[in-house]
Amino acid sequence: MSVSIPNQLFPSRQLVLASNNQGKLAEFKQLFEQANLEISVIPQGQLGIEDAVEDGLSFIENALIKARHASRISGLPAIADDSGLCVPILGGQPGIYSARFAQDEANFSEHKDLANNQKLLRLLKKPHRHTNEPIIGQFVCVLALVRHADDPLPIIAQGIWQGEVLEEARGENGFGYDPLFWLPELGISSAEMSKDEKNKISHRGQAMQLFKASLK
Repeated sequence: MSVSIPNQLFPSRQLVLASNNQGKLAEFKQLFEQANLEISVIPQGQLGIEDAVEDGLSFIENALIKARHASRISGLPAIADDSGLCVPILGGQPGIYSARFAQDEANFSEHKDLANNQKLLRLLKKPHRHTNEPIIGQFVCVLALVRHADDPLPIIAQGIWQGEVLEEARGENGFGYDPLFWLPELGISSAEMSKDEKNKISHRGQAMQLFKASLK
């Protein structure tokens, strides 16, 4: 069933998606299709909009920076996602730096996901993996929607997906830290799930459901 959105919220019936990350774009394409919103969602790359400088100190700040950036350039309402993996035993790392966690390493430019995963595993190897206790990880997603670049009342939705961090990668699907994110209740990693399975329970899927509910 489609969600009827007031014309005052989206007069042009268009919404810019402030991301150039291909993995996120693929997931959002499916999520927006499932949400049946009565608007046209345009990836910012189609409008020639480059990524914003993410210099906030939280997921919420960065999501708003990206949404306002896309809205200011396009003149349209914009929605942005800021997401990442937080590992409490590492003080919340990689957190908001998840996508560029290993940016100082030699192989980062060619294999970003691999470099990020390898750095995380190195940090967890010692002294943290000295017991049989699982290492908790939390995927976080914050969605921020602005109706215009200076919107004082943005719509914010947050999803948190808790699991465990594996000692080695498992699975070929997904992107980012999915191969290291273990779901003990399902007995699989995030990278062993189909897109449909993941979107039903993931941090991004949860945030999208809250976002959709806020529009009603």
